[in-house]
Order: sequence, then C-alpha cells, then structure tokens
Amino acid sequence: MSNGNLGGANSITVRLEYKNKKGMLAEILKVVSEVGGDMAGIDVISIKGETIVRDLTINASDSEHEEKIVSAIRGYKDIRVVNVSDQTFLLHLGGKIELRSKEKIQNRDQMSRAYTPGVGKVSQRIFEDKSSVWTLTGKAHTIAIVTDGSAVLGLGDIGPEAALPVMEGKAVILKEFGGVDSWPICLDTQDVGEIVKIVKSISPGFGGIHLEDISAPRCFEIERILQKELDIPVFHDDQHGTAIVVLAALINSLKVLNKKKEDLKVVILGLGAAGAACAKILKDFGIKNIIGFNSKGLYKRVDEYNHSYWLEENLNPYNEQGDLTDCLKGADFFLGLAGPDLVTGDQLKNMNDESIVFALSNPNPEIMPSDVPSNVSIIATGRSDFPNQVNNSLAYPGFFRGLVDSKAEKITNEMKVAAAKAISSVINENNLSEDFIMPSMFDRNVVKNVSEAVIGVASEQGLSRRKNTLKSGYISFKRFH
Repeated sequence: MSNGNLGGANSITVRLEYKNKKGMLAEILKVVSEVGGDMAGIDVISIKGETIVRDLTINASDSEHEEKIVSAIRGYKDIRVVNVSDQTFLLHLGGKIELRSKEKIQNRDQMSRAYTPGVGKVSQRIFEDKSSVWTLTGKAHTIAIVTDGSAVLGLGDIGPEAALPVMEGKAVILKEFGGVDSWPICLDTQDVGEIVKIVKSISPGFGGIHLEDISAPRCFEIERILQKELDIPVFHDDQHGTAIVVLAALINSLKVLNKKKEDLKVVILGLGAAGAACAKILKDFGIKNIIGFNSKGLYKRVDEYNHSYWLEENLNPYNEQGDLTDCLKGADFFLGLAGPDLVTGDQLKNMNDESIVFALSNPNPEIMPSDVPSNVSIIATGRSDFPNQVNNSLAYPGFFRGLVDSKAEKITNEMKVAAAKAISSVINENNLSEDFIMPSMFDRNVVKNVSEAVIGVASEQGLSRRKNTLKSGYISFKRFH
C-alpha cells in the first residue's frame, strides 16, 4: 500500500445487494477492514423481501487501494456489487464552478436597467472616467487564474485541459474562504511573449492576476513583465504563496524554540519558483545566512534564470563549500522544495540541536517525519495527514481578499511579509507547540488577519485605490462571511 493518507481524495461508494440476514453487514465490514479500507458511511437504499441494498462509502489511500477493496468485496459469496462510484469524480461532474447573477431579472423594467437601454449610460460614464470601472462593474472583486498547464501539482506538463480541474479548485477556495470571484484561464501556449500578450489583453476585466502552475524559468519572466506593465497585482502562487506560508511557519517555530532569526543558518534544497521566492522573503525578514542547492548541487549562477543574479549576490554569504551533508553541519533550518526522499536522517543529524525541518515536496516529502532524528524539534510537511501542514491555501484567499478590498495596484515584498506575520498571529503564543505551528485553513481568522494586513500595507505604501481601506475592507470581509 502507498504512503497516501486515507481521506476524501480517495473515497468510493460501493452499492451492494445481498440477503438481509443477521451478521451479513458485520462480515462485509470485516472484509473491508482486512484490506485497510476506512469506513466513512453506511446507507440503506432499499429493502425488498429478503434482499437489502446498501451504499458503503469507503476511504482508501489511492486508486490501486480502491480496486483492492472492491475486489475483496466481490470475492465474498452472496454479495452482488451493483456499482462503484468515485466521490472525487462525482464532485467534478459538470465542473466545480458556475456563474450566477447577483440580481434577479423578472420584468421588463429590471431588464432595461441591467441591460439595454439603461446599461448604456453606465458604459458612457466609464468611457468618460475609466477609474469608475472599479465601482460600476465586478472588476474589483474578480481574479483571472492563468495557467498553461506546464507544471501542475506533482503531475508536470499535462496541458491546459488537464489543468482546468486544479484551476477550478483554486476558484472554489478563493470564493469559499476569501469571498473573491475568479475564473480559470487555461492557455494553449507555452510561449512567454504570447502568454504575456494574452494576459495583458484580458486584464481590463479583472482586478488581479493569479498565475498558477507555469513551469520555471518561464514563470519568472512572465510574472516580472506583467508586474511591470499592468496596473493590477500579479500573484504567482508557486512563488508568493509558498514564500508567505513558509515564513509564517518559521516565525512560529522560532517562537516555540526561542530562537532569533539573526542567528539562523538556513539550507534550502530546491531553487525553482518556490525555493527562490522563499530565499527572498527570508532575506527580507532579516535572515542573513542562507545557503541554496539546486539539481546541480551547491548554488552557482545559471544565466538563463532571471532570478539568478539576486541569488548570486545573496546566498551563501560565508562561501561555504561541499555537498548537502557538509552544509547541513551547524544548520538551524532546512527547507526542502525539491522532491521525495532527497535527504536522510543521517544528514539531518549534522544540524544543531532544536533544529527545524520543513520537507514540503508533495505528495511525498524530502524525508518522512518518522525518519527525522531527535535533534530536529520541529518537522513540517505539505501533507494534511501529519501535524504542521504548510499549505498555500492559508495565504492566497486572504491575500486576494486584501488586494481586491484595497483595489491595490501591485504586490510588494512588504505585503508578503505582513501576510506571513498575520498567519502566524492567528495562533496565540501560549498555544504554540512543536506540533502546532500553523493554523487551520478553516479558521476564519486566517483570511481576516491576512486581508487586513495586506490592506494596511497597500494604504501605507500609497498603492490603494480606495480611501479608508482598512474600514471598508473589514466591512467587505464581513459581507462574505
């Protein structure tokens, strides 16, 4: 069986027909248990004479485990498997999002105001004063989620069509947690210039751009150009989102261990979009000694990466040499963003006492928590089946809530650091512990704190299009919750 967790992502409903006699259900449940299935629900569908039809909802670890469970049930005598449905696929039938009107159009008078002829005077007003588009349309609270499908989750370059369910998922989370409307834009091109041109062309209808699952190094160039040439914020989740939640988790880790940021030696494994952004935000936070490793080893300049000059100037200030094992000697914080099983317990033993390890590769981390040595006090992963999940979903709903409420012109480093501090502040310091450094994404204070932090920085930096943004942002947040 795989290391996958038993949960809703791998859940099946098996409809069974069998004789309604004493002990049959217990026998069936025993079969499910023997092959590692986790019962999530039992429902009676019908009873006719001596026959009963039941639905068993069962959590599994992966698709292979699902098939094993069904095979075991089929192998039991006197049971007919009527059908098997996958709960995840059922949730996706017809997609996860839809467009709904805010107003009901029930008569000619309402029609004349919502559309022709009344809408004409609204368009004329926007023509005369383009800034009024922010108040007279949905632009202010609508985000474009843009991808080319080249770096989707752990699946890689699977194309724009296959990326669409992930983008719809982002839209659902933005709406459900942040009250922000968004729409997936899946592009059938991986050309940097063409992507930039398309996004710029559609930008008048959106209050912000959320770049998602675009492979490096193109993602850096796309984000850099759009941030420079658009007057709306451009958020690249693989960079900005990851950096924010990593810093939030580190802030609380330092509180638990009573360590100072200025004293830390940090080693980062993986300098793609996420790793480079994390290095930058840690530097902005005040950490001085950061050493980075990419697929070629200890970081050296790679000219085709546009961020490489920053890394060249800011990483490895004491010019340490050697491999990962060498550089982990005396380290306080290891950040893994590279891939599964890339670091060992023996290597981590070289770190200082009460060290911190974030192994964030998904679904399988750089090292499993059970393999971490005793000198590591805090271990975090990107998975929900271990304590201390460090997940981007803690960042972007509240971040975009703050951006749209302030009608911000762009994203700054100060906003990202403020957002990280806001996430960390959700947990009272008295409640922090080695296995509780990150709040739940279901804690509504996460979105509230992050949005207010972003609104405040946008106002302070003169990047907000709205007056009294903190007050109006809070009212806006309350409206959605």
